Parts: sequence; structure tokens; C-alpha cells
Amino acid sequence: EVQLVESGGGLVQAGGSLRLSCAASGFSFDDYAIGWFRQAPGKERRGVSCISNSDGYTYYAESVKGRFTISSDNAKNTVYLQMNSLKPEDTAIYYCAAEELILTMTCLDYSMNYWGNGTLVTVSS
Repeated sequence: EVQLVESGGGLVQAGGSLRLSCAASGFSFDDYAIGWFRQAPGKERRGVSCISNSDGYTYYAESVKGRFTISSDNAKNTVYLQMNSLKPEDTAIYYCAAEELILTMTCLDYSMNYWGNGTLVTVSS
């Protein structure tokens, strides 16, 4: 059974930090990219960051570049998203997703094969 389990969300003040974790099981971790997406209230889900477990290639949305860092521990089948200098506009449900690496990592919502249930991040001003 495929599982993606997010953890690490919570309430933090603006300027603070959180680290999200995504623990994956039930598929060949090295053959997938893992991404973080977020959905704020009343808005569409958007890609935040992705990492290829094959070659380590990373992608960041412009809005988080320089503040968020994605990393992968292939031995633990876990991907992390370190979020620093958090802003109120980062408030959202953060979802972990897995994309099978066919040709290249796309980090696009509709390309994801599996999704987690999400973890809520709230940044207060």
C-alpha cells in the first residue's frame, strides 16, 4: 500500500521556521520525485518545491526561493521541507506528493501519482 505521511505542520509567528517531513512507503522511492504543494483558503493548490530522488535535482517556486530548502534522505524514504523566514502568506495546507520519473521531473500537480493527506501550516503576523 502506497503511503505518503506528512508531519511537522503547526502554528508559528512570522519570521519563524518549521520543518515538514514526508515519509513515503509502498513504492520504489529512488524512481520518484517528491514534491510539496500547498493550498491556501480559497485558492488553488500550487507547487512549492520538488526534488528528484534519482539525481537530486530540485525546483522551487519563486515565492519561496531563498527561504525554503528541500532535501531527501533516501535511506529513510523521507523528504524534508525546511521553511525559514515564514510569512503570513505561507499559511496553507501543505501536501506531499510523488511523481514517477518517466523522462524528467515536472513538479506539476497533474503529474503526481500519489498524494498525502496534508499538514496545516499557520503563520501569524
